[in-house]
Amino acid sequence: MTNLSLSLAMGNYDRTRAIVDGTVKIDGVDPVPMLLSPEEMFFRAFRHQAFDISELSLSSYSISVARGDPHYVAVPVFLSRAFRHTSVYIRTDRGIDRPEDLKGRKIGIAEYQLSANVWVRGILEEHFGVKPSDIEWVRGGMDTPGRPEKIKVDLPDDVRVTLAPEGSTLNQMLADGEIDGFIGPRWPRCFSEGHPHVGRLFSDSIGAAEGYFRETQIFPIMHVLGVRRSLAEEHPWLPGALVKGFTQSKAAAQEALNDTSATKVTMPFVEDTLNRVRAVMGPDLWSYGVAPNTHVLDKFLQYHHDQGLSPQRVSVEDLFHPSTYEAYSL
Repeated sequence: MTNLSLSLAMGNYDRTRAIVDGTVKIDGVDPVPMLLSPEEMFFRAFRHQAFDISELSLSSYSISVARGDPHYVAVPVFLSRAFRHTSVYIRTDRGIDRPEDLKGRKIGIAEYQLSANVWVRGILEEHFGVKPSDIEWVRGGMDTPGRPEKIKVDLPDDVRVTLAPEGSTLNQMLADGEIDGFIGPRWPRCFSEGHPHVGRLFSDSIGAAEGYFRETQIFPIMHVLGVRRSLAEEHPWLPGALVKGFTQSKAAAQEALNDTSATKVTMPFVEDTLNRVRAVMGPDLWSYGVAPNTHVLDKFLQYHHDQGLSPQRVSVEDLFHPSTYEAYSL
């Protein structure tokens, strides 16, 4: 049998590197990897269905499932996860000292439906009583004017979203004080460049995330892996082969991280950070599969529906290919 030659779009991660360099094989597949930014691959995947296999925004994918027209079917491989307490940036000269102080403020967003933004809005409402309708959302490009939503969304009537002025970027508006803050998966450039009046809402973002995990046992999921639905129907073995290959690739990355003879990432304190994380989260830091992540996915899907992004409440069972809900064991 000849292997399938399939295009594969994903980020450049340690957990996928063994697939790119061929150390880990995907049964029956000769992948043609393309290492792309989330913005490019999500735009191309959801606007043009450009790839056979693609990393997908969990939010955008959930919208397609809720609307009944998903071009891709997901497998429970979670290529991006993040605690989003790092994702809320504020003007430090506006009296914003706690989450409740965001009420009535103008907050910039690149897209309303970004997975990171769904998580942040859900956390703000559930844990701090700040509803999406309490904030005026200003949508625009971070560094380039005029970024569009990759998927059209219909929001509740009480949610206020205005477009950034023509020619303006959210980074410059934040730097100039024209908005009170920014929420998104990337930090604004003015923050990374050390603007004296731009900081994080949660100044101890690691401590805030640790407290959140201890309370909820949630490590937020941002991205899933999707395969072209027509391919999964024609080759029903393919979704399971993807889960197997990507799980093996992640295991290789974790094994390398455990080798403390010489750090595998270009930053100090790796062993100390790893020990701190394990003390809070246990040994399985980045689990794949449905069973250990059902509570995380269900919370996201509830936030997604409550925020008006999915017209009907999607269930966890609606997300993934049927063959990926269970696996063999010896």
